[in-house]
Amino acid sequence: MNTAAITLAAGEASEHRGLIISLFGVFVVATLVITIWAGRQTKDAADFYAGGRQFTGFQNGLAVSGDYMSAASFLGIAGAIALFGYDGFLYSIGFLVAWLVALLLVAEPLRNSGRYTMGDVLAYRMRQRPVRTAAGTSTIVVSIFYLLAQMAGAGVLVSLLLGITSDGGKIAIVALVGILMIVYVSIGGMKGTTWVQMVKAVLLIAGALLLTFLVLLKFDFNISDLLGTAADRSGHGAAFLEPGLKYGATGTSKLDFISLGIALVLGTAGLPHILIRFYTVPTAQAARKSVIWAIGLIGAFYLMTLALGFGAAALISPEEITSSNKAGNTAAPLLALHLGGVDSTWGAILLATISAVAFATILAVVAGLTLASSSSFAHDIYANVIKKGQASEKQEISAARWATVGIGAVSIVLGALARDLNVAGLVALAFAVAASANLPTILYSLFWKRFTTQGALWSIYGGLITAVGLVLFSPVVSGKPTSMFPDVDFHWFPLENPGIISIPVGFLLGVIGTLMSKEEPDKGKYAELEVRSLTGTGAH
Repeated sequence: MNTAAITLAAGEASEHRGLIISLFGVFVVATLVITIWAGRQTKDAADFYAGGRQFTGFQNGLAVSGDYMSAASFLGIAGAIALFGYDGFLYSIGFLVAWLVALLLVAEPLRNSGRYTMGDVLAYRMRQRPVRTAAGTSTIVVSIFYLLAQMAGAGVLVSLLLGITSDGGKIAIVALVGILMIVYVSIGGMKGTTWVQMVKAVLLIAGALLLTFLVLLKFDFNISDLLGTAADRSGHGAAFLEPGLKYGATGTSKLDFISLGIALVLGTAGLPHILIRFYTVPTAQAARKSVIWAIGLIGAFYLMTLALGFGAAALISPEEITSSNKAGNTAAPLLALHLGGVDSTWGAILLATISAVAFATILAVVAGLTLASSSSFAHDIYANVIKKGQASEKQEISAARWATVGIGAVSIVLGALARDLNVAGLVALAFAVAASANLPTILYSLFWKRFTTQGALWSIYGGLITAVGLVLFSPVVSGKPTSMFPDVDFHWFPLENPGIISIPVGFLLGVIGTLMSKEEPDKGKYAELEVRSLTGTGAH
């Protein structure tokens, strides 16, 4: 493998390693201070799970965008556009359009109907214990898939900066991120996590804005010139700016594109770490306002990914990008280095700053994901299934903290295995699992009077098993040089994203399970849920 890019970035980094470590240190210390401050204000379960419902629509919108604009957005999409042009930008479009589904179908009814987790909504008119177990299981699986992407991004980023090329070094970095995330969630709960996400959203948008300005300045604000240079340097010519470079060469890749699109558009409304953010605001109106703010902030950011991706393609050769990381995850930091000047102090400062922002992104998102999964375990599985609703708030919060440690440990191990995969692709898998298992059950619970407990269980477990099973036997895990296990091949499912199969299966199984059930749905409970979800009457 050509190691020119690694040597280049590592050389720059080694000369200014003190600066880089200082910037990382400043961010980590600042966020730990915020976390400890918030932790001291966390008195009860409402504080730990929902930040005391004290955040405004704007604050929550900022935190939601901070939670959503992950390492996939910053590193993965920039890399995908730099390597595949037009087709790489499809991730940005999918991630943004998905918010309309969340806004129109889920945000307000969910805020009105639940208390802390997705399981609260599902269990409102179903049998508590089986439904909460299923909701908790699904939440943890989706969160771990998403965590994989963040961990992989962290390993790539810090190893690029510190010149670490050994697998052991990258695994140590993944472990460090895991430990930090456990500390954030255990101490700060939702309050600490929300403030960290707000700070990170501001930093990320500012960093992307700076790079976008510098890229456009380099081409005298002539976008046509930028795109033309990117196409020429990509090695693909005009095809770089047209659909089909990644998804379109074969029938399978076209299907993969459709599968990816469905997963991205439907997945957001089923992502547990996004859903729990709606509970941190005092009213449903504030929940709706926070989604509108999030759409504006996220939309602006995704427009800037065009400049980052095409700028990287125009200024850096594809060989240099892929030699640093096979999946292109280092395109944005390498772009910062080239914009500042490869052999200059300004280049090193820009590289360090952008990488610190990306690292901030990873820490904030892993905190949100870990909080979502540990909350679901403690509130749904521990308090309502194991303790049958008899657990005290103190016991529940303690269980959430222990769950944080366990989930952190699992994600460290899996993140180490996934360190060479494209982080945008990994996140797309989480979206597929969320859209297959969570979304059908949420929509049926809110809008279908006939829906039963059996339908909910079939939908969640059926969608979950189908999505995860297809991923295990897909090229993501084995059979390709970019797979998780590149040296073995046991894949038989040809697509990299299972959404086109698993999402319809999740919806269909919900219908079949309900129609085959002998259980009579509680119409009175449905009427209560309907009034509550639409008006907010009785909402917490």
